[in-house]
Formats: sequence, structure tokens, C-alpha cells
Amino acid sequence: MKIGIDKIGFYAPHLYVDMNNLAVARNIEPEKFTIGIGQEKMAIAPITQDPVTLAANAAVEIVDDIDKEKIDFVIFGTESGIDNSKSAGVYVHRLLGLNPRARTIELKQACYGATAAIQMAKGHIALNPESRVLVLASDIARYGLNTSGESTQGAGAVAMVMSADPKIMALEDQSSYLTDDVMDFWRPVYSDTAFVDGKFSNEQYILFFQKVWEEYKEKTGFGLADFEAICYHLPYTKMGLKALRTVLEQGTEEDQERLLANYKISTLYNRIVGNIYTGSLYLSLLSLLELKEDLKDGSRIGLFSYGSGAVGEFFTGIMQPNYRAHLHVERHTKVFESRTEVTVPEYEAIFDKTLPVDGSTVELDIHSDPAAICLSGMKDNMRLYINKLNSN
Repeated sequence: MKIGIDKIGFYAPHLYVDMNNLAVARNIEPEKFTIGIGQEKMAIAPITQDPVTLAANAAVEIVDDIDKEKIDFVIFGTESGIDNSKSAGVYVHRLLGLNPRARTIELKQACYGATAAIQMAKGHIALNPESRVLVLASDIARYGLNTSGESTQGAGAVAMVMSADPKIMALEDQSSYLTDDVMDFWRPVYSDTAFVDGKFSNEQYILFFQKVWEEYKEKTGFGLADFEAICYHLPYTKMGLKALRTVLEQGTEEDQERLLANYKISTLYNRIVGNIYTGSLYLSLLSLLELKEDLKDGSRIGLFSYGSGAVGEFFTGIMQPNYRAHLHVERHTKVFESRTEVTVPEYEAIFDKTLPVDGSTVELDIHSDPAAICLSGMKDNMRLYINKLNSN
């Protein structure tokens, strides 16, 4: 039985800052951002958007009435959780009007959470072939203003409906994975921004990729020649390239040219969104699928997932017949084209605007946010959400 991605959707906030302008404001050469790390724009989440609303907005356009009835498991991968007890997925479950006879949980392991969700979904569907699983990958990457990690922030979400006989990508059974207790990136419960040892994290990312790649080859006998493309978790778009380059010599010149060209295509969405943690790998995959119009049915795609701390995994998928008919290219193009650029001072003001933590009541201006699903305010320490599509 084939199991994999039946539908895939994406959402980013309607605001962004240009990385050239951010560099100038920080007295940094713009090329260090646009070329050095490979980022052009950074999505900015207004106060009316949080990981819950981003995930719900990514899912609302792909989940139809049949999905609402058949989805019996919602798995929310994030490292930007809003509650230490209640799963962010429970809010999304209500906002989408899903079948109440469903499990709903939240998973956390840095940027690996959504991959863990996908593997869990595969197991659930194997036991329950008629069911569908909604996997959500949603994050707001925050390092703080004027910090070394500021240029690798971002916000967005990817939603995937997993099923048997998927229309887009069937995931293969073999994968390789690795865990090691390293302190390359972490965010204590008392901090709303992350801490990172950038150089060490880059080293661990590459080391993990090399280890899981070599193990995968031993398990399967496959090599670079068997892949049309390899997609990577992208905290910034040059990161995956650094890892890919360490294994390119294992392939022919033709393999190298193909993988490098397709890698570039797979980074185009990430370049204009920024780092979305758990969703970054799947935004890269979406970029490849939607922008490489000649990607053939039956192509094998490699996927490298890395979550600092650290867990890594290499796994693969096969593109299904006529998969392009089930993508939402126009919808996602509209998401990007309808965004509004903010100045650096405006971005800083948005960054500093936070929700109350003393139980006070606040009502937010959702009319200035074009998203279908928004955070409308807080009362008695509870976040209040609204789905505008259901409010009439």
C-alpha cells in the first residue's frame, strides 16, 4: 500500500521586510544576506498571526468536506508552541470544523517535528487505510532585533493531508535517522527568543546529513544517480547547499549538474519567506514541485530533515502520476504577490508588539489582516481565534 502526501498547502503572513534594507539598517553589506546566506525577503507575522492561525490558514484552502470527515488524526509540529499543555492542533481542529472523532496532538523536536509527524502519520494510515491525517508544520522564527540570528528569522506554515494512495508523493519505506545530545540551538521555557551557536550548528547539520546519507546508501544501495533532486531543511538557503556539496563528488558530472540545478529551484520560496523551522523542509519541497514544471512523474526526491539538539533523518518520496494537477500553484503565487513590504522601523515595531501576560483583555484589529483566520484578542489568559469564512 502506498502512503504519502495527498495534498499540500502553504501560508505566509501578508507582511515582509526586504533583506537589503535590513542589512543597511544594521550597517552590514547587503550581499552578506542576499548572497552570503541566500535570503531576499523575510516574512513578518503581525500580532494577529501566531503558529495556530498560520497553520489553519495553510490548511483551510486544501481541506475539503471529505477530508473533514475522514481526517481522524491531527499532528501539529512546531517549536513555537503557545501553551505548555494544550496542543495547538486542537485550536486548528475547531477552526477547520474537523470530525470530532479524531486524535489531536503537538510534537516538538526543533525543526524535525513535522518529519516525526509524517512518520507517525504513515504508521497510523498503515493500520487504518481509510483514514487521513492532517500534518501541520508551523513556526515563527524569532532571535531578537540586532542579534546574529536576526537575518534567519521568518514566519509561515505548511499543511499536508496524508493518505493511502496519495495523489502527490508516495513516501518510500526505507529511511535513516540519528539522534545526539548537542547544544547547537535551544530555547528555554523562560525565553521567547532562541539561543544558537551558529558555527557549531552548521557543523552539526552537515555532519548529521553525511551520517544519515551514508547509512541510507548502505540500507538501499541507492546513490546520487537515483535522485532527481534532494530537498533540505533550510534555516537559510545556503545551508543545504553546503551539505549537498560534501557528497556531490559521489556522482557523475550529469548528477552534479542536475542536483545543483534542482536544489536552486527548491530554495526559491524559502528565499522570500525566511526560516519557518518545522516547515522549512516542506516549503523547499513545495518550491521544487511547483516551480520545476518539467519534474517527471515517478521521480525520486530525497528529503533531509534536521532539528537542532539534535535529530536528523533522510527519507524519500516518489512523485505520483499527474501530481501537478493536485498542486495549488496559483493560490500560492497569490499569497506571495499580495504581500506588503514594511520598513525596518515598522518591522521592529511589529516585532516588539506582544500579547499581554497578566490575564488582561485585548481586542486586536483583524480588519487590517487579510488572512481568513486570525487571532482576534485575549481574555482571561485565553487566546481568541476567528475564522472569517464562518463569521457571516
